Amino acid sequence: MAEAAAALGQFDFAGDDHVVPFQVEGLDVRGRAVQLGPMLDAILERHHYPAPVARLLAEVVVLTVLLGTSLKFDGKFTVQTKGDGPVDLLVADFSTPENVRAYARFDQALLNKAIAAGETEPEQLLGRGVLAFTIDQGKFGQPYQGIVELDGTSLEDIAGVYFRQSEQIPTRVRLAAAELFDRDDAGKPRHRWRAGGLVAQFLPEAPERMRQPDLHGGDGDTGGRPHGEDDAWTEARSLVETIDADELTDPLVGTERLLFRLFHERGVRVYEPRAVFDRCSCSRDKIKGVLKGFTAEEIEASQEDGEIAVTCEFCSTTYRFEPAELQPAE
Repeated sequence: MAEAAAALGQFDFAGDDHVVPFQVEGLDVRGRAVQLGPMLDAILERHHYPAPVARLLAEVVVLTVLLGTSLKFDGKFTVQTKGDGPVDLLVADFSTPENVRAYARFDQALLNKAIAAGETEPEQLLGRGVLAFTIDQGKFGQPYQGIVELDGTSLEDIAGVYFRQSEQIPTRVRLAAAELFDRDDAGKPRHRWRAGGLVAQFLPEAPERMRQPDLHGGDGDTGGRPHGEDDAWTEARSLVETIDADELTDPLVGTERLLFRLFHERGVRVYEPRAVFDRCSCSRDKIKGVLKGFTAEEIEASQEDGEIAVTCEFCSTTYRFEPAELQPAE
């Protein structure tokens, strides 16, 4: 059965932590947009990340949610960065149909140095390295991984390179994260995180219309291009690029309202929103299964005060085991 579409105003706004699929028929564009609030706040506050790290991880979470919710099968979509900057590892994954988790690793000394120097842009914190997109279909197929270089440009631009190289679909991604300082219902000061994003893709019926200018060839490339891009995509991309970061995170500008601002002249339609949740996939049984693969010597070395404690890096849950639980049955 085809998914029912509705024009803006025909149903209630999705609100935070809901991905909104959309279509702009006049421009042959499809996409998804989202604003993350309480879910993101829970992920970030759990680890008390410094603000520059939290903001960077928030962008990765938004990117993961936007792309992960496009999966048409049961599986997991993971975005991971590895670089030589102060934030050397970021990882976020989306497990269908709705579960999100994320984690960041950073060098505090290098981070302090970067903050003191005012070098806190995402590309400066990540440094050089790789950004990997992994799709895991579980037992129904082999994992697929696409890798692009962290080359000193923004996560938005790097994601665009991934789509151009791996899927050859004209794509524009926008990401933003922000801290909010306000007061709760009791008038007490409150600190919150918000983030938002949008991915738009050009999907005309005629595949030849999807052609794009070539990627720059590096040193010696004079910039000549064999052909330009389709006029409809030029218009759509230009509209997406007018989005201010504040619009993506503003709690008073809902996702549907933003889409209306961008595309109403072309007849934007929005579809049923999809909720996403802060839920980790760890469990006592899973960790116990891993520990049971340890040798007796490894179990002995892992003990502290007569027990083995394992803390999940994602959700910070600590699982404790008695050594006797991990011994093979006789």
